[in-house]
Amino acid sequence: MSGIATKSGRWSRARGSLRVAWLVGLTPVAGCQEADGTLPRASQVEAAYAYGGNLSVDMSGNVAEITIAQPSEQLRKGGSLWAKVGPYVLLFSSETEALFRAYPGLAGVRVITTSDGSEVARALLPRDTLSDLTWRRSLNIAGLARRDGTRRPTLLEALVRWGEDHTRYEYNPRYTRS
Repeated sequence: MSGIATKSGRWSRARGSLRVAWLVGLTPVAGCQEADGTLPRASQVEAAYAYGGNLSVDMSGNVAEITIAQPSEQLRKGGSLWAKVGPYVLLFSSETEALFRAYPGLAGVRVITTSDGSEVARALLPRDTLSDLTWRRSLNIAGLARRDGTRRPTLLEALVRWGEDHTRYEYNPRYTRS
């Protein structure tokens, strides 16, 4: 009676399928490895940045939140432009890039600027937003803005545009009304 399986035939085929499924489950698939979720401590993030002002760091899950104080005098003189550029000056830096490279579990870096106890601006840079090429471009734009932005405000404007194109940001309207 060909074509009709016996109970024992079905059982042995099922048992064989289970054995194969179990072995496949134990076999690592090429390219599939457990992700390294290493995160920095807040003190490590703080130590990574060379910032002359008041800087504090908290870890919010797998996002480093860096809060920096922006002098109110700077905001009075520079107005809306200086209020907007604050987070990007620190965010687009070699220190941020190095943190992403060193800590694979770090999902993002958020920089929050404050002045006289009020939040001025915030920007979140998710880990995979920038490629190697766009990181180089970011460092160039931010470096020029840091070095020459006081004399050439168009460099600060370019950094703000770049930041708005590559981050999730919010500005306090109190400081950014035009």
